[in-house]
Amino acid sequence: MDTRDAELKKELDATLHARRELGEEYESALVDSFLDKVDQRLDAVVDRRVRRHLAEQQMVAARGTRSPGSGDSWGDRFGFGVVSLILAVPLSAIGAGTTGSLSGLMVAWAGIVGVNTVYALRTRPHFSRRREKPSDWEE
Repeated sequence: MDTRDAELKKELDATLHARRELGEEYESALVDSFLDKVDQRLDAVVDRRVRRHLAEQQMVAARGTRSPGSGDSWGDRFGFGVVSLILAVPLSAIGAGTTGSLSGLMVAWAGIVGVNTVYALRTRPHFSRRREKPSDWEE
C-alpha cells in the first residue's frame, strides 16, 4: 500500500469517526470535506503525470527523435475514456442541477463529447483527413 493511500485511509477513518461522534447533522459537511481531500489528491497525481509527460516531450524535442513509447497506445486511449466517464458524473449533476432542466445536462455532455472528439482527432489525425485519390500524373 502506498503511503498516500494510507494517508487517505486515515482521513476516511477520521471522517467516519467524526460522523459517529457528531451525528447525521454534519454528515454532508464531513463528506464534502473528505471529497475535497480526494480531489486534491487526484489533482496532485494528474499534475505530476502531466509535468512528467511534458518533461519527456521536451527531452524528445531536444533530441529531435521520437521516444519509444510516444505512440498512441490503447492504454492511453482507454485511460482518457475512463477519466472522461468519471468526470461525466459530477459534470452531469452540475449541468442538470444548475438549470433544473435537460438543457444543462445536454450542454455538459456536448462538452464531454467535444473534448473526446478533439482528443481522438489529435491522437489519430488520419481520421480527420479525407483520403485523396492519387493523381494519374503521379507515379
